[in-house]
Amino acid sequence: VQLQASGGGLVQAGGSLRLSCAASGTIFSINVMGWYRQGPGKQRELVATMANTGIPRYENSVKGRFTISRDYVKNTVYLQMNSLKPEDTAIYYCNFHQWGDDYWGQGTQVTVSS
Repeated sequence: VQLQASGGGLVQAGGSLRLSCAASGTIFSINVMGWYRQGPGKQRELVATMANTGIPRYENSVKGRFTISRDYVKNTVYLQMNSLKPEDTAIYYCNFHQWGDDYWGQGTQVTVSS
């Protein structure tokens, strides 16, 4: 499975960005797509995921600000990020999980200035 992510950038605090990640290759019906991030000097952490069932999962600090969605025809996952804060600054990685295997995108930088 290959992942192509896009949509990062520089934004002021309170602003919005939308990330996209398209998956291609051998994709089965049961899978999970989502986003993780790694801030400066921090470990990679889950941001949001969504299973093929449509059930979302969010890290507590982004609840109410970020929304994950999927286009199952295009095998694409989106992350709408609103009310961005400087602490959201990180490299955001797209993740695809199926049958015990994890695949990662190349990472896209999100920088939120105060």
